[in-house]
Amino acid sequence: MIPRYARPEMVSIWSPETKFRIWYEIEAHACDAMADLGVIPRENAEAVWKAKDTEFDVARIDEIEAVTKHDVIAFLTHLAEIIGNDEARFVHQGMTSSDVLDTTFNVQLVRAADILIADMEGLLAALKKRAYEHKMDVRIGRSHGIHAEPVTMGLTFARFYAEMDRGLARLKNARQEVATGAISGAVGTFANIDPAVEAHVCAKLGLRPEPISTQVIPRDRHAMFFATLGVIASSIENIAIEIRHMQRTEVLEAEEFFSKGQKGSSAMPHKRNPVLSENLTGLARLVRMAVVPAMENVALWHERDISHSSVERGIGPDTTIHLDFALSRLTGVIEKLVVYPKNMMRNLETFRGLVHSQRVMLALTQKGVSREDSYRLVQRNAMKVWEEGADFMEELKADPEVTSAMSEAEIEDKFDLGYHTKHVDTIFARVFDA
Repeated sequence: MIPRYARPEMVSIWSPETKFRIWYEIEAHACDAMADLGVIPRENAEAVWKAKDTEFDVARIDEIEAVTKHDVIAFLTHLAEIIGNDEARFVHQGMTSSDVLDTTFNVQLVRAADILIADMEGLLAALKKRAYEHKMDVRIGRSHGIHAEPVTMGLTFARFYAEMDRGLARLKNARQEVATGAISGAVGTFANIDPAVEAHVCAKLGLRPEPISTQVIPRDRHAMFFATLGVIASSIENIAIEIRHMQRTEVLEAEEFFSKGQKGSSAMPHKRNPVLSENLTGLARLVRMAVVPAMENVALWHERDISHSSVERGIGPDTTIHLDFALSRLTGVIEKLVVYPKNMMRNLETFRGLVHSQRVMLALTQKGVSREDSYRLVQRNAMKVWEEGADFMEELKADPEVTSAMSEAEIEDKFDLGYHTKHVDTIFARVFDA
């Protein structure tokens, strides 16, 4: 993570100060639960809360860790310095480091997911607004990058809305999947700590107790979480690629907002480049980079090893921070995207009616011409448009094999753009009224 692609709220979730605060809350709530069970004296549990308003000294913890070579022990040592050694003697009773580390990691992922969910809701609102704004603005649909048949810009936005709405549903499920905690002790058997402690701590932190853990929370949960982020990133790239295409000079159906004073190139003053969408394509790659390592973290040796640890220290903050930034940036791009309906119509008409070829072919079959002959007749005239710049309708009218089956009026009727937009309302109802 670098500051250029980071927003403060998400960054703060992964700060050392936030991490140590969560560690502290886990230990303090665990002491409360153990006092309720009569395992430790109530006064010792209450003494731990003396540090509730303390700003933990990150530099001091790092100093201790340089000696202990163990981050949790370094924190516990610092906590004892704050509240007193005697008062702290029951802290971490029956617990293992993973109880603190894994539960904290899941708290952070849940908090990150809440920000990402809000981000996606904002993006969805922007896509919906632009979809209705350009609901019936006709543009050419493309397959293989080649003109196919007419669609509308509203349908393009609606398609992206539906994709992101699925992403939001997956993210909510991923949040639920990862919202577990474990305070089960070494190898997860609760031999030295009562399951009631785990239940109490999880309730205080907004988590569910992990049904069965080893010394770690199962990493298939995290694999699903990061895979979901990867899919969302791919959807971001899907939208960004379309914007980049639309902004190409010879297309120019839409472009990113170009602000006053903005410069497109250090060498060419005329340039207006889709730099934000290109940036989003790159950020999507960074998010997807986390997916395979998260999958590989699922397979750990026996009840625990720490091969997953270094991976998660990187992909946890980097992936959520990058995706948060990307969703925010994409929302801004969509909100300010400049759309050019006249250019869309110009592009659609570039090949002088060719986009209606399927409708003409189908009409010929309705008139009794075989499908093979209908295809041959339409393609024969279509190639003249490609190769000679001819007018498709006029070529059809001049083809005696075509006019023997269809009148000129019937041919002209097959060039109505409204034919292609007659079900836009139905599609919009499916997308936005579900």
